[in-house]
Parts: sequence; C-alpha cells; structure tokens
Amino acid sequence: MLGTQERPLRVAVVGSGPSGFYAADALFKSSLVCTVDIFEKLPSPFGLARTGVAPDHEKIRDITRIFEKIAGHERFSFHGNIEIGTAMPVSLLRKHFDAVILACGTEISQRMGIPGEELPGSYTAASFVGWYNGHPAHCDFPFDLSQEVAVVIGVGNVAIDVARILCKTVDELKHTDISQQALDMLAESKVREVHVIGRRGPAQAKFRDQEIKELTRLADCNCIVRAEDLLLNEASERELEEPAARRNMACLREVAAHPSDPAKRRQIHLGFLMSPVRVQGSSRVESIILERNQLQGEPFRQSARGTGEVLEIPCGLVFSSIGYRAIPVPGVPFENRLGIITNHEGRVIEDGHVVPGLYTVGWIKRGPTGLIGTNKPCSHETAQKLLEDIAALPPCEVPDTAALLRELTSRGARPVSFDDWRRIDAAERARGQAVGKPRERYTNVNEMLALLDEPAG
Repeated sequence: MLGTQERPLRVAVVGSGPSGFYAADALFKSSLVCTVDIFEKLPSPFGLARTGVAPDHEKIRDITRIFEKIAGHERFSFHGNIEIGTAMPVSLLRKHFDAVILACGTEISQRMGIPGEELPGSYTAASFVGWYNGHPAHCDFPFDLSQEVAVVIGVGNVAIDVARILCKTVDELKHTDISQQALDMLAESKVREVHVIGRRGPAQAKFRDQEIKELTRLADCNCIVRAEDLLLNEASERELEEPAARRNMACLREVAAHPSDPAKRRQIHLGFLMSPVRVQGSSRVESIILERNQLQGEPFRQSARGTGEVLEIPCGLVFSSIGYRAIPVPGVPFENRLGIITNHEGRVIEDGHVVPGLYTVGWIKRGPTGLIGTNKPCSHETAQKLLEDIAALPPCEVPDTAALLRELTSRGARPVSFDDWRRIDAAERARGQAVGKPRERYTNVNEMLALLDEPAG
C-alpha cells in the first residue's frame, strides 16, 4: 500500500523553486511515508528565490534557509542539471514515480505585441533580472547601457527592481551578490532617466509601498511622481478600501509632495494611465509612442481604454515588464491563452478528465501572481489533492531512482546532487568573501561542473 514504511509514496517534483520545496514540505508533514525527488535543469536549486529576487533584497533571499532545512529531510533528494523534455520526458518520470508534480514556473516574459518591439535596445525584464543575478541563460546578454533614457513598461515589483538597479550607484550595489559582470557594466552605464509606465492608474499598481520607499532612499536618484497623475476617479477611490492600494497611494502622494534634490544626477519617473503603441527607431530604439488611457468599469474590475491622445518619450532603452508565461511541458496539457498547465486545484486535466498521478504547483499552475510566500498555500493545496488521490494512484512500474539516474547518465546527463550543490555554494561564498560580497556566483554551468570534477578537500 502506497504511503507506508514498506512502500513509501514516491513523488517527483520538476522544478526546485519555492513552490517545489513547499510541495515537498507539505508531503513530508503528512501522515504518510513519502520520498520526494526534486529535478532541476540548473545545477543550483531555489529557482527565482536565487535568480529572480533582486540582489539588494538579501532578507527576501533568506527564504532559501527554509528550503535548505527541507532538503535535509532523510527522504529528500535533489537532482540538478537535468531538464524536463527530450532527455527526461514526463513519461520516464512516471515510470519511476507514483506521482509527478510540475513546478517549472514561468520562464519567459510576456511580449507587448507592438511594432518595433524587436528593435535593438528593446528588452524583457526577465532577461535583465537574470542578467544581473548571474543566471547562466542570461549572464552574457548584450545589454546596451550607453543610452541616457530608459522606459520600463509595467508597474509591478519586477518593474521597480529594474528601475532601481539601473539607478543605483556602484557603491550601493558592490556589497550585494550581484553578478560581477553586471556590476562592471552598470559602473559604466550612461542611464540617467528611467520612466516606469503603468497601463492603469496608481490605485491599481501591483508594486508594494516598500518598493517605492526604496526609490526615495537612493543615493544619487530622485523618485518623481506628478500630483496630477494621482487624481482618482470614483471607482478607484473605492478601491482604496483594499489596504495595499491605500498604502501605495499614501506613499505616492508623499513622494509627489516631496521636492527633488537637484544634487542627484538620476531620476525615476512613475507614470500611469498610458499604454505602449509602438517602439520607434531606424536601426535601434529611439523613442516609444504611448497612448493615454482612462479607466472604465466597476471598482476592482476597471479596464484601461485608450483616449486617442498619444505622446512620445525619446529613449534608447525599453524594458517590457508586463508579466511572465510558462513554456509548455512536452506531453502535458497546456492552456496557451493563460500560459499555464491545464489543471483544477493542482490536478492536471486533459480532455476534461483528471490525469492520474500528474499535478502542478506555483506559477505554471495559476499564472505569475503573488509573492514567494503565496506559493506556500498553492503548493499545500496541490499536495492535499495528491494525498486525497493516493488510493487511486497506480503504483509506478520501476520504483527505483538509481535506475532512473543510470538511464539519464547513459543519455549524457550529468546529475548534480544537493551535496554537490553545497560544494558550489561554499565556493561561491568563498569567492564573494574575497571581494567583500556575500557570494560571487558561477554564471556558467560548465564552470560549476568543472568545480565538482575537482578533488574535494
């Protein structure tokens, strides 16, 4: 019987971000005996907790300490440097595990879908975040920071992170774990003005008031909000009943009333009720055309409608930060419109029926919403559904992880264990200590693997 000491429930989790670790934790805390194997395409664990949180937000990154404790469970295993797909199809995992939980996250940025978006100088926020965090897939991205004006489309926390990193001084960043390559390029950056643009109004902005307060404390940058941009319609005034919106508005009004410091060389402008129409330029970005909006609809359900009035902001850089979407997992039902795996409360659905033994958690389950902590109840919901289904789960054909790893190795994979990761982690911390940083990351997978091939000691 699955879930007993004689036959533990075998669960594979694909993706080692917060949602994957929270799912493992929920299973371990159940009354059943479970083993959890997490598979990750990078040699390093923790997903966006490592590569998505801004380097100057060290306290948020401390969440990885909780995940390290979960990884210390006697029935936990980590297998890094293994990507779901051709080398390891879901069908292969299902052969060796009773249940599979897909926690792959949302890896790519939503596109704006406007003319000129592909011009050089137009980037996605996801690439920029990965770049300054040393993500192997983005660390060598050729960002051109020789431009003076940048426009960030979007008013979520990631958009504010992009603006803040662009406008911080090297002295403010050099003691964080920002990629050294990014730090060197930011030291030479010519960016002096950043416009952060929201499609709807300030009451609907998705950033937090703490993010805006950070902008007011930058050493060499003013945060500028026009008082006239904070005038609200009746429906938006009603939306201030929501505490987060009320805190945001109080913070923005305080910023608008505060005079700029003429001694500061950089500026971040927060603008609202504007949508991008097109990016202009002959061979690279030269400006962006925006259309002014007005809000229509009931409180908490307002949509932005264009007024026909347009304005142009001359700029050399455009960053799209309007959300993320998942990459479809081969062989798994996917909703292209929403960019998520087809599911109901975490159970994967195909042709209207539950797929036995297949589950999903996190952003690939519900879309890119919420903060890191939001993944905890999401993962617990899925884990609970899995546990409810245990009597109907067909036991896997080959309950043997070692056999799976041998097969993956024969296909050319080089699995990385959690102990291997600890060696990489220790080396990154030692590299960072030498230059006064918490860590200096390895940004190249081959370098990580080369380190592991060296004799330990």
